[in-house]
Amino acid sequence: MELQNKNILLGITGGIAAYKAVELLRLLKKAGANVNVIMTDSAQKFVGKTTFEVLSENPVLSDLFFFDTESSVKHIELATKAHAAVIAPATANTIAKLAHGIADDALSTTLLAVTCPVLVCPSMNTDMYQNIRVQRNLDILEKDGWVILDPDSGVLACKTVGTGRLPEPWFIFDRVEAMLSKKDLRGKNILVSAGPTVEPLDPVRFISNHSSGKMGYAIARAAEKRGGQVSLVSGPVSLNAPVGVESICVQTCEEMATQMLARFDQADIIIKVAAVADYKPLDPKTSKIKKKENIKDLSILMTQNPDILKLLGKKKTKGQFLVGFAAETDDLEKNARLKIKKKNLDMIAANIVGSSDSGFKADTNKVKLFFRDGSSFDIPLMEKDKVADILIDKVIEKMG
Repeated sequence: MELQNKNILLGITGGIAAYKAVELLRLLKKAGANVNVIMTDSAQKFVGKTTFEVLSENPVLSDLFFFDTESSVKHIELATKAHAAVIAPATANTIAKLAHGIADDALSTTLLAVTCPVLVCPSMNTDMYQNIRVQRNLDILEKDGWVILDPDSGVLACKTVGTGRLPEPWFIFDRVEAMLSKKDLRGKNILVSAGPTVEPLDPVRFISNHSSGKMGYAIARAAEKRGGQVSLVSGPVSLNAPVGVESICVQTCEEMATQMLARFDQADIIIKVAAVADYKPLDPKTSKIKKKENIKDLSILMTQNPDILKLLGKKKTKGQFLVGFAAETDDLEKNARLKIKKKNLDMIAANIVGSSDSGFKADTNKVKLFFRDGSSFDIPLMEKDKVADILIDKVIEKMG
């Protein structure tokens, strides 16, 4: 949503990681951005500009004296219209020029004219990156208000093992989104739970549910991008940890309760999305339960787990906003409103499970928000990242 119809400048310099910029461009375009690519002469030694022209649907600017029928000063036009600029990869040479205001090619000249946020993604040999001069130049850019993305560590093209790799395109894309997001959660602490819990039957088996964690992770990502200080307590999932978020991994309901309660007092907004097991085996075995041919039916005695949301509701103080989630199979509104009252919630997000396009495992969701004041709000079927932003909008609105 942050990149829809936004003008993004993508600067590419002469490093081997220039090939990653192709995927970054694809992600930006998929998000609805209008991307204009500026390449240095050295960058074109690694990747031809035709690739970027086809994918961006715009001519690549590589010549400072490029003219077209629409503008006689193309680099100034691009700089004026840009909502954000990202340089990926950024070589030591380009970083030095930008830090000291040298404008001797299309990229450095255009970036002198931009007034939008700029993300710089250094990529180079480890010793070059750690050189005091390069670090000094990066400090200058950072003090000037530009965002510097730390490079990854690993095996580099020069066979060196160390820091200097360009981060993966999805990571850079995530930071571009964050750079353009409104910061209406700055100064707020947000506590989110996500995913399932697992309750062991024996060393090889457990009881759990179908939660993928996608909704909770989407909310944590959205809150971080909007300036919040986010802690995410997650059951076992197959998802990348959200960027810039404190991630705490747990297994059981009791472990999740411990971690949530330990962080609750410092939280301004608490959003409990996790699908927690209501019951657990009373007597989990220390050895594998073996199949016995003469026993066709097996009974497992269960005991109730702590009700984390109810515990949080009891601890909630003035100024804290507590959100619950309810996955229902029937009587959606009745069950949701009952939970608001029983668990002292300010808001609950409820949905009917069973549909392939919403709820567990799906990338999309359709939920109805119910509030303590008796009002409600429908969020139609859409991607979970968008649902997360709308949900946060409503939290902020209700908090005043």
